[in-house]
Amino acid sequence: MAVPVKQQAAVAAYIARQKLAGRKRYPLVLMLEPLFRCNLACAGCGKIDYPDPILNRRLTPQECWDAADECGAPIVAIPGGEPLIHREIGEIVAGLVERRKFVSLCTNALLLEKNLHKFTPSPYLFFSVHLDGLKAHHDRAVCQDGVFDKAVKAIRAAQAAGFQVNANATVFDGYPAEELADFLDFATGLGVNISISPGFAYERAADQESFLNRQKTKTFFRELFRIQKARGAKWSLSHSPLYLDFLAGNQEFRCTPWGMPTRNVFGWQRPCYLLGEGYAQSFAELMETTDWDSYGTGRYAKCANCMAHCGYEPTAADVAFSQPWKFLKVALGGIRTEGPMAPEIDLSNQRPAVDVHHRIVARALEGIEAEARDGKRRTALVEKV
Repeated sequence: MAVPVKQQAAVAAYIARQKLAGRKRYPLVLMLEPLFRCNLACAGCGKIDYPDPILNRRLTPQECWDAADECGAPIVAIPGGEPLIHREIGEIVAGLVERRKFVSLCTNALLLEKNLHKFTPSPYLFFSVHLDGLKAHHDRAVCQDGVFDKAVKAIRAAQAAGFQVNANATVFDGYPAEELADFLDFATGLGVNISISPGFAYERAADQESFLNRQKTKTFFRELFRIQKARGAKWSLSHSPLYLDFLAGNQEFRCTPWGMPTRNVFGWQRPCYLLGEGYAQSFAELMETTDWDSYGTGRYAKCANCMAHCGYEPTAADVAFSQPWKFLKVALGGIRTEGPMAPEIDLSNQRPAVDVHHRIVARALEGIEAEARDGKRRTALVEKV
């Protein structure tokens, strides 16, 4: 809806090439996590529950560029952690822009204003600022007062410096639809595009009570879009109409986990950005050896309630390309907010959740310790020479 035409055209051409090449699975967005460390500790986050030796790890600029080259996706999203903590983030972004990747740098904006000098405005660069709602709601969601005001100030400073700015909002249980509508009015007036997505139920998140199940998600978004129609609001939502229609319960989609593969300090994460079940050493290994059919709603308990954009936007993009009449129906007719919903996926045959977090952490710590020992040996040899 509010995705720049240049980006839409590049993505459409990329999908066409994949289809012509007969590829069934291909990435649309590389989720590039150069670090896990963050300067906030949001209760709904499952990305920062690691010991310090892992939180102190960083991908190098070359590792980031190699990942983008290896993956080949036209869009690179840089989440975290907080990417602006990375001392070489400016260099990383510059190298990606040089490769003509559309870069979405995700940030809570606490460090944005003082780091703007590290970046150059470009049609290939977007700052994606985390805003979960208006002041009271957002500060409560990030567990720190004053963050909303700092983020809005940073957004205005970035816009004044010529940068494109988006906002991304995560929706949790108990959020009144009227309040989110007020936020979307505000954000649209602020001149930013907005992405919205129901929060994923991270198993390691401190707050396990606030995640939406699928039925609540559909009911919530139907109410949200009813409010939009009643207000006559034109929100700048940076989503496919089909994905928004899916959130409102009108599309029966399966997720496309390979559509947004993740490269982080552990390697290539299986199966997706939200769910870490193991790692591959290369993108090719990730695509060729991951048992994709064992993940997704109806297949795995951890995926039961997921309707997040990173799994379903690639599905929507594929449907829009292969079944354009479905896209046009929603794009022209709008999102249906009344009537029966699409059938829900049966969960009765899903495999139970498996706890792999401790094994992954233990293996990573062993590797870090081995590197440290090897570094000491190399230092000793140099000193002897």
